[in-house]
Amino acid sequence: QVQLVESGGGLVQGGGSLRLTCAASRSILSIVTMGWYRQAPGKQRDMVATITRGGLTNYADSVKGRFTISRDIAKNTVFLQMNNLKPEDTAVYYCKGITPGYDYWGQGTQVTVSS
Repeated sequence: QVQLVESGGGLVQGGGSLRLTCAASRSILSIVTMGWYRQAPGKQRDMVATITRGGLTNYADSVKGRFTISRDIAKNTVFLQMNNLKPEDTAVYYCKGITPGYDYWGQGTQVTVSS
C-alpha cells in the first residue's frame, strides 16, 4: 500500500505561483509513475503532469512551460511547481501513484486562482 498526502494548495492571484507537495509513505522508486491530476467542478479529472520511476516527465499541453514536476527521492516526495497561474487552473489537485495492479490517490488539495 501507498499513502499519498498533498499540501501546498491555496488562493493566489492570476500570474502568481504555487508549489504543491506530495509525500509518499514508501520509496517513490517503488512506484512506476507518480503524477498530478486535477478536477474542476463539473469536469472530469485530467492529467496535469507525470514523472516515471526513471525520471521521464510528461505534461498536459495546457500547462507546458508553466508547470514543472520534480521529485526528491530521498524524501519520497514529488512536487508540482506552478507558475503564471491562470483562473482556468482552479481545481482540486490530486497526487497519484501507479503501481502494478493498483493506483493510489491522495485526498487532494484545492488551488484557486483569482482573476
